Amino acid sequence: MAVENHPHSALETSVPGADSPPSSKKLLVGVTPRAALLSLLLAAWFGYIVPIIDLQLMNTKLGAGHFPVGGIAVLLFLLVVLNPLLGLFSKKLAFTRNEVLVVYITTLFSCLLPGMGSESFFVAHSIGAFYYATPENQWLSFLQPYLKPWFSAALSGGHGYDEASRAAIGDWYLGNGGTNMFWGVWITPLLAWSSLVIASYAMVGCFSVMLRAQWGQYEALSYPLLRLPLEMTADADASERPILREFFSNRLMWIGLVAAFFINFVNGLNVYFPDVPPIPLTFPLGDLFTESPWNQMAPMALIVTPIFVAVTFLLTAEMSFSLWAGLAIFQIQYILAYYAGFTYGTLPAALGHSGDGVARTFTAFQQVGGYLAYSGVLLWTARKHFALIARRAFGRQKAAPDEADEPLSYPVAFWGFLLSFAFVVGWSCLAGMRADVAIALWILYLVTVIVLSRAVIEGGVMFINQGWVPLGSLSQLFGAGTGHWMNAGSIVPGTFLQVSFFQDMRAFIMPQFLHSFKLAQERNIAARRLMALIAAAMLVSMAVGLFVKVKMGYVAGGLTIHPWFSIVAPQYPAQNAQTLLRGTQSADLNNWVWLGMGALATFGMVIARSRFAWFPMHPLGYLLALTAPTQRACFSFFLGWFIKTTITRFGGHDSYKKCVPLALGVILGESTSFIFWLLIDFWQGRTGHGFLP
Repeated sequence: MAVENHPHSALETSVPGADSPPSSKKLLVGVTPRAALLSLLLAAWFGYIVPIIDLQLMNTKLGAGHFPVGGIAVLLFLLVVLNPLLGLFSKKLAFTRNEVLVVYITTLFSCLLPGMGSESFFVAHSIGAFYYATPENQWLSFLQPYLKPWFSAALSGGHGYDEASRAAIGDWYLGNGGTNMFWGVWITPLLAWSSLVIASYAMVGCFSVMLRAQWGQYEALSYPLLRLPLEMTADADASERPILREFFSNRLMWIGLVAAFFINFVNGLNVYFPDVPPIPLTFPLGDLFTESPWNQMAPMALIVTPIFVAVTFLLTAEMSFSLWAGLAIFQIQYILAYYAGFTYGTLPAALGHSGDGVARTFTAFQQVGGYLAYSGVLLWTARKHFALIARRAFGRQKAAPDEADEPLSYPVAFWGFLLSFAFVVGWSCLAGMRADVAIALWILYLVTVIVLSRAVIEGGVMFINQGWVPLGSLSQLFGAGTGHWMNAGSIVPGTFLQVSFFQDMRAFIMPQFLHSFKLAQERNIAARRLMALIAAAMLVSMAVGLFVKVKMGYVAGGLTIHPWFSIVAPQYPAQNAQTLLRGTQSADLNNWVWLGMGALATFGMVIARSRFAWFPMHPLGYLLALTAPTQRACFSFFLGWFIKTTITRFGGHDSYKKCVPLALGVILGESTSFIFWLLIDFWQGRTGHGFLP
């Protein structure tokens, strides 16, 4: 399958065999003691502050996406504040470009792990179902028999959900001023769940090592979200020049920066001073489509997010077109269903689909089939590289010289992946799941992270989710409940795992591994030192973040923090389990047919892209269409594609190239405005003031 590169990527692309052996490659210093120390200090800081911003203040998130605002804040601090100050004493004291990038790389992880969309979701969702259990909903009747005492703080006393457990969980939700933290009931579940989360990180980290050369060199993907950090740091080592002259002296960059900053500055002022008129960025469409057949389309609004527009402008024309055209394909299907006699409101909904209600069964299973097909295509494309890794793992081939530049040796990555996968499956079985159901759950997790990572790495999608969860889909294919393949012993613990790892995947970390490895390759940073530092930063930010989340409930009260984290999503495990335990009535052949059609459509797009240069549709646009992030960003994707296409068509390629700094300025301007208002909001104690989802 041919892969199109962005013609003006700041990254150098590689081809198989192009790398020099280590003996001829000079590794530039990057993972220095001071860079490592600063990275770990920032990891602790983000572990502390990110939960407060995300959950307590509910303002613009520092992480929760694949272009974290916290990372840009660190870059600006190092380049614009710290380095000039150090340069006043000695130019040798300033952080080098590679040191700056190493610190940035670690913030990609430390901003994501403690916040919204991360796997640390388990703190609230492992107890929420117990807190909201009532005699009417009868949740305790199936929660207690099928969950182990170590699984939840609500059960860890060993006597079920008794009065002592009710006091511990009730105080977390209601708050007690921090007078009693009930660590005795939390330690065992925290250690148990943390071991699972760490094993999942090891699993995707090892898999990312195995994918690095395939995506970064052989297919030469463009990694658009690395464009701005590389441009910002391009002159960091040029001590004889004015500070960062090449990037920060570009007039178009400043125009984009000021324009984007001004929009958010005005809209931020409107929050504090309502007399200041806001600049509208959201345009509802409900009143425009009230007649048939247009009212059969899934509800949506036109939302302009400048940073999404600018990133889309940097993509290939094919990718930028596909990101918005995919949703149009499904909207057309809803109109066709109306003409076939099926109105949108009466079409059966998919169980457990998380795309804000847009999906119906026939469209949701197209998406599931597409994920299975596209992940298979990606793995098949990498088969020769994976075969090499397998031969290395079994000692049937010696290491090539360039393997020394990998973050892990291929045998370590191969066996680390298998052992981590065995651990997460074994953990799930210890929790009560049957082995085959646990294996299916974790295979679907890998399918999901592979496809979503490809969307981030190739498509620059910074705010992403998959829109479907496995147990609901499996139940509508195989059935669930008494007498079915998926029984109560697998359903109840499985729904808790599903909420933690699938329900909100905006901060899953596999793309950050791939971004880090690409930066290390491009800048000749010692990848194995970097991998060790990444692991240390992850452990620090995760540990601090878990402590803050537990303490936050007892100090402020879980009912006062972000409702998605503490109230809404924590009830999903019990709600989903109750639905599945009652038996799935909608498991029929039609779901298999639609799954097959989604797979065929995806295969068709892959083949068409490889055979016809004019074919405009990338499969990722089709696969991401039924998700809440795509619904929100769809119009921004369209604007980015339209602006790029118009400039290229009427001004030519040179005109487009000249406008790239403008787009980078918009990205930096938006990010800077987010940081500005975060500081103002923190100073003023303002809550609920967010610019990004």
